[in-house]
Amino acid sequence: MEGEQRINLMQKISNLRGSFLVCYITGDRENINTRIAPDVVQVLYRHLELAQKGLPVDLFLYTRGGDVLTPWRLVHLVREYTNHFSVLVPFRAYSAGTLICLGADEIVMGKMGELGPIDPSVTNAFNPQDPGNSAGRLPVSIEDVYSYLTLVKEKAGVVQQEELSKAFRLLAEKIHPLALGNVHRNWMLIRSMAYRLLNLRQNPMSEAKIQSIISNLTEKLYAHNHMISRQEACCDIGLPIHYADDQLGSLMWNLYEDFARELRLNEPFNPSESLKGKRSEFEVPSGVVQSLKGRDYFMFNGLVERQDFPDGGKVNVNVVGHGWKTIS
Repeated sequence: MEGEQRINLMQKISNLRGSFLVCYITGDRENINTRIAPDVVQVLYRHLELAQKGLPVDLFLYTRGGDVLTPWRLVHLVREYTNHFSVLVPFRAYSAGTLICLGADEIVMGKMGELGPIDPSVTNAFNPQDPGNSAGRLPVSIEDVYSYLTLVKEKAGVVQQEELSKAFRLLAEKIHPLALGNVHRNWMLIRSMAYRLLNLRQNPMSEAKIQSIISNLTEKLYAHNHMISRQEACCDIGLPIHYADDQLGSLMWNLYEDFARELRLNEPFNPSESLKGKRSEFEVPSGVVQSLKGRDYFMFNGLVERQDFPDGGKVNVNVVGHGWKTIS
């Protein structure tokens, strides 16, 4: 799973930056995608324990998001080992990935670097039922709920308390009140998390600037799939962005492409490809934590089996396990 080219690229970035470089890639390959999750913290700890003490730490990050509580623990862990923490963003660092960036002293972005809003959708047992899946629940976007209430007040001109109450009751008829309560709890959580992460930086920001950043990354202007370029992140939002120069930017992009090729991020996972005969096992990597000191992969393990019938056949896929596996 590892080539000399990747090690060479990582070594060059580390030398150029004078840092300990650790890469964290969550794969977004269709059918076996991974997300930022608490289980990565222990994996990252193994790598940081092997690092040379006192060096700045660079986290090379690619992710579409995940658990919004993990960034707090992850950033605190990294800061146990360094006085200067940077996140290197060659491409995507969305949602929970953006939260990790908020806790860094420096966000180094290449030309293709993208951050995203930090307003997650929430799902619990009280969410509306998915009409296409009797066992599923539809996610509710935090900002969609608050945008509806803003629409009622600012665009529809509803200002009287009785009319506002009617608008809220209409919403509560569509979405269970406990689901709305969960939305509000997460609304407060995400802002609290962003605030605390921004206050971990070595160079403190003013209270006004922190509040402006949080507002811009949540309710102002953005849909959840909005992609924030480095210019927008720096000039419009006010984040501590460092533009990677041509040399560093090229190294970062080449390193991302090396991971993307190995994890086959640009193509769906088709378990039928691994089928040999009527029954085969498969083991597929879908995430990586790697430094010059070692490698860990998030692996999906399963069984693919072909069943033949008189009128045709079908392929059954059963994922029997998944989790982190230390390679070296």
